[in-house]
Amino acid sequence: MSKSQETAVYTHGHHESVLRSHTWRTAANSAAYLLDSLKPHMKILDIGCGPGTITADLAALVPDGRVTGVDHAPDILEQARATAAGRGLRNVEFAVADVHALEYPDDTFCVVHAHQVLQHVGDPVQALREMRRVTRPGGFIAVRDADYAAMTWYPESPGMTDWLDLYRRVARANGGEPDAGRRLRAWALRAGLTDITATSSTWTFATAEERDWWSGLWADRTLASAYAARATEGGHATTRQLRAVSQAWREWGRQEDGWFSVLHGEILCRKIV
Repeated sequence: MSKSQETAVYTHGHHESVLRSHTWRTAANSAAYLLDSLKPHMKILDIGCGPGTITADLAALVPDGRVTGVDHAPDILEQARATAAGRGLRNVEFAVADVHALEYPDDTFCVVHAHQVLQHVGDPVQALREMRRVTRPGGFIAVRDADYAAMTWYPESPGMTDWLDLYRRVARANGGEPDAGRRLRAWALRAGLTDITATSSTWTFATAEERDWWSGLWADRTLASAYAARATEGGHATTRQLRAVSQAWREWGRQEDGWFSVLHGEILCRKIV
């Protein structure tokens, strides 16, 4: 097995404000492009599983198969195990892994899935090579990532513009690529994948409840998460500037005509021998 090439740092960490959004994610709202390809017997690897909500959904969709959820952060896996246990799922397991050097034999899985992962890794092309390696011939590599530069909102707000500029600078300083969504197909081609279906989809937050939830978690994340510490320690923002960005999020959330859309790039690649 090749040595890990991971150099990026996970920008968000696992503060409660981060997990507030991660635990909201489901196979339906985060992996719809993959679901028609699933069969009950499939063996699936879910990379970057976090608290395991998508992983658990995938396990329920392949009752005669098995799902392995892996994450680079050991602590979050306890929550993932609790998620699966709470749903009574017996065909799921969890382990620590580095996507740059997966400790699985060639041709192991029918599907290898990664949601919001490649934007955070040091070498996304190597990660895709590893995903391809452990996928069986005829199987699928499924990847979905947000594209921060393509996020858009209304009404306009200088503070929100400051947030986007700051986040992209912090993420890149950590070794990641926040505008990953638009790059997925290009990375897949460089990784040697040829049968690639590239699509996109969005999350939209527009109702009062959605705006309150989305703005609140980002307002809190800006001040209290690992991202906040990395922004200040890296010299990208002062605490005062972070407070201004956090307040801009809350002000946007109170706008009756507020609207926010998150664009995601998606690739579904069939492994051809």
